Amino acid sequence: MASASRDGKPGRGQDDRRGSKRGGAKGGSGKKPTKKPAAQQVSRKKPHRKGARSTPDVASGRVRLNNAKLARTQLTGEGGSGATYEADGVRLQKVLAQAGVASRRGAEELIAAGRVSVDGEIVVEQGMRINPDTSIIRVDGARVVIDETRQYLALNKPKGYQSTMADDQGRPCVGDIVAERVMAGQRLFHVGRLDADTEGLLLLTNDGELAHRLMHPSFEVPKTYLATVKGEVPRGIVRTLRDGVELDDGPVRIDKATILEVHEGRSLLRLTLHEGRKRVVRRLLDEVGFPVTRLLRTDVGAVHLGEQRPGSLRVLGSDEVGALYKSVGM
Repeated sequence: MASASRDGKPGRGQDDRRGSKRGGAKGGSGKKPTKKPAAQQVSRKKPHRKGARSTPDVASGRVRLNNAKLARTQLTGEGGSGATYEADGVRLQKVLAQAGVASRRGAEELIAAGRVSVDGEIVVEQGMRINPDTSIIRVDGARVVIDETRQYLALNKPKGYQSTMADDQGRPCVGDIVAERVMAGQRLFHVGRLDADTEGLLLLTNDGELAHRLMHPSFEVPKTYLATVKGEVPRGIVRTLRDGVELDDGPVRIDKATILEVHEGRSLLRLTLHEGRKRVVRRLLDEVGFPVTRLLRTDVGAVHLGEQRPGSLRVLGSDEVGALYKSVGM
């Protein structure tokens, strides 16, 4: 009887059938079986992942980096049923590798180190077969995204572009920059808006839940701006901005404000706030007597604009997406 491998398939079933055929043809002849060519002998040996092989290194698994993309919904309950073996499923280490967590061997080390759970149960068995469409997989407690259709992009919006996917007046807009992606079938929308005269970081995604939470004021996601204003701003204005200023649609308060430069009748400020009201930074600085001449958004939560060129797109890293999830409780 053929031995069973860890993934539930009979061990070396194909080789057993070959052996049966050889035995049936020559078993009673007394002739010595013909030796197989060396190349064919080598092809039969699979030193990786099947049958007896080296045990994954637990110590390496404990320190291995986790490259997982976090799933958009982190709070989904596992129901307490625990991991369920699916005879026709996909091996857990393969699912993790396809999700970009690590190589298959690296995924095996993560499993061996007890860092992977399926439906609420820590799995340390190698070769566990699961249904990736229904199982909730977590690495280090964070749910892993399996759906590769999710898109998370950072755009450095140039000045003069409308924060719309199409403009009925024919003005330049964000949709023009991502037109090729949209034509290729990607459904993208911008997270919040920047007015036409404001430059800088604008997030685009097709993850509706994340976008909704990032824009919702209750989650208070901080946004940072560099504002060049007319006039030499005194240090006392920082306290005024922090204490709050009354606008026509209610008070607004800056979380953090720093005067970076004062020179020849102009000043450069860095402002961080979690407000999302229309033109709120411009209106706020106008109200305290320092009109904005240039405004650049540099940060949204943990995502930074950095050295990204105006009009360019980049794909967010898994750490950035994970930080955005965390900031909105996903």
